[in-house]
Amino acid sequence: MTASEPGWDLYRTFLAVLQEGSLSGAARALGLAQPTIGRHIDALEQAMGFQLFTRSQHGLTPTEAAVELRPYAEALSATAASLLRVASGHGGAVQGAVRVTASEVIGVEVMPPILAALRERHPLLVIELSLSNSVEDLLRRDADIAVRMVEPSQGALLARRVGAVTLGLHAHRRYLDSRGIPARMEDLANHTVIGFDRETPGIRSMVARTPGFSRAQFALRSDSDLAQLAAIRAGFGIGVCQVGVALRDADLVRVLPDVFSLELGTWLAMHENLRTSRRCRVVFDALADGLGDYVRGSGGS
Repeated sequence: MTASEPGWDLYRTFLAVLQEGSLSGAARALGLAQPTIGRHIDALEQAMGFQLFTRSQHGLTPTEAAVELRPYAEALSATAASLLRVASGHGGAVQGAVRVTASEVIGVEVMPPILAALRERHPLLVIELSLSNSVEDLLRRDADIAVRMVEPSQGALLARRVGAVTLGLHAHRRYLDSRGIPARMEDLANHTVIGFDRETPGIRSMVARTPGFSRAQFALRSDSDLAQLAAIRAGFGIGVCQVGVALRDADLVRVLPDVFSLELGTWLAMHENLRTSRRCRVVFDALADGLGDYVRGSGGS
């Protein structure tokens, strides 16, 4: 490696090429010219003293060295984004950007009115909302605040349990009018069932607690909770839905409530270093109040 330290722009370009798989894709993502992207990669390879990509018909393939460097480039990117969010929050008013991560259904179905009311109170706040069922790393500052359906285990996080979201089986009235209402779990064998595609540890735990609800019987399989919810609303069949979401739609009917009822603990978490950040504290408290109201209003604990 050369004595001169590569600039951040080179690492940012390197990460974009990794993510996009080509110089042209990275150029579009960063708003730069393709020759500039190529020069950045050449400069970084020269500074490192080894090759980062091999060229093929399918684009650029990262070398083993590039794969090993990727998590460090991602950490740099997360730190840079976090730095900008912190810088944006300085001033007299509650202002600046706060990045929040949440699951798809919580982010789309539950949080918008909470965030709308928050924005009315603090018009200088900017919310960056990242929707994913994967757990983003708060310690690495990929997000400032996370709504999680698993209890945070890292000691450096400030966490608050807001309650438990209840899951139940639901179907549209139109579907039940045509196919009837199942009386037992065994009756699902004669129904159109919506469910997951790939098993995760959480899903395996759910299946173990609900015999008779397995992937083999699903007529529609998706790992997107929003896709499953949309299929239930369209009358495709019977699927799992948050009880609180279903209560807002008179056409969604819960079935087999006595034999299929799962509770997902819900936590809010943020890095303890953000405890004194006014903008993060305001968003954290608003989400705690709003999500708590949602849980209690849907019969959760």
